[in-house]
Amino acid sequence: MSALRFEIVARSASCHARVGRVTTAHGAFDTPAFMPVGTRGTVKGVLPNLVSATGAQVVLGNTLHLLLRPGPDVVARLGGLHAFMGWPGPILTDSGGYQAYSLADTNRVTDDSVVFKSIVDGALVELTPERAIDVQNKLGADIIMALDDCPPSVDPATMNQSRQRIDAQRAAADRGRRGYDHGRRLDVANERTIRWLERCKKAHAREGEQSLFGIVQGGTDLLRRDWCLERVCAVDLPGYAIGGVAVGEGFDEIVRVVEHAAPRLPVDKPRYLMGVGYERDLLAAVRAGVDMFDCVLPTRNGRNAVAFTPEGPLRLRNARFAEDPGPIDPSCDCLACRPGGHGWALPPGGGGAFSRAYLRHLFMAEEMLGPILVSIHNLRHFQRLMLDIRAAIRDDAWSALARRWPVAARPAGLDSGQSGDERPET
Repeated sequence: MSALRFEIVARSASCHARVGRVTTAHGAFDTPAFMPVGTRGTVKGVLPNLVSATGAQVVLGNTLHLLLRPGPDVVARLGGLHAFMGWPGPILTDSGGYQAYSLADTNRVTDDSVVFKSIVDGALVELTPERAIDVQNKLGADIIMALDDCPPSVDPATMNQSRQRIDAQRAAADRGRRGYDHGRRLDVANERTIRWLERCKKAHAREGEQSLFGIVQGGTDLLRRDWCLERVCAVDLPGYAIGGVAVGEGFDEIVRVVEHAAPRLPVDKPRYLMGVGYERDLLAAVRAGVDMFDCVLPTRNGRNAVAFTPEGPLRLRNARFAEDPGPIDPSCDCLACRPGGHGWALPPGGGGAFSRAYLRHLFMAEEMLGPILVSIHNLRHFQRLMLDIRAAIRDDAWSALARRWPVAARPAGLDSGQSGDERPET
């Protein structure tokens, strides 16, 4: 009996978008699905019941971080990741391959494994395909990811020096000046990804309970994408992912790669775009046929006083909000914007919306309630977007969606020229 069932319930008449339902041993989730990131077994600052109340049906955890602390054996002895983190619904675990890339200044990648320094105690850690699967088998997530080699999608010397990889990119650029061959690096990554996938499938000990997804690499080179895609999809798996996207390239390149790769993945299996992203990234990928997404944007930005709205992001520390009595988004039914809406449980006589002025005060005063409320709002924002996207697919009502979500049709407004290259938090 398969550990995962995928049903397509509606298709767009004008693009590759589809509405589906993924069923696992711990319940089902609707697609297109946005998965909040709970890297270390928690969606930062938000209780599991509140994550569920935002509309999230599936969450993500990270193998590498849970390997380092508290360790997979501890989690297994305590009943597995679902019981450990108090989330009864479906969970997906990322293998840690992306983290190996993000630690590029401290790692060593060979044909057999990735060796890197632990961010906890500095000890050397070796992550082989077999160990990545063993850890995920012990964690017990419903969907687990094969270990892949995730190279820069573009030559590191041309990357935008931003986000949290500045040091890693500088190191890569230094290697570039010593004769870095980007095409060869992509070829090596593709070859390793295929070999490691075969090793992951062989090592997978809980096929009846957990579904293993393979990952397609290849950077922005479409021929290399095709090479990897053909070989990854030749391995019979419950689902497939597009990896190595939004790791340095701009929005147009992301769309070009996703529009090329997504429709070529098996039509009857879930398609997962890893680590993406902003609203416009999600909409473009959905139209290309992608079903699943994850990103830390809602909580990372929430902790930094950036609130998402259909018209664009608000930076709540801005002085113009000091006496603003309005909610973050009048159309939103989250706990911050409409405490009595969407089934939020409040005590009798609970107050109304939290004003932008009050939220700004919380951040300026360094009160923890501010990051919590804005994180909840941002999580709900992306779930509302998914609800409206699913409705647009069923009705083929893309123009109405564009009017309701103008932010999805224009530059993201944050970190201009970049996209949602946000993966599990470190």
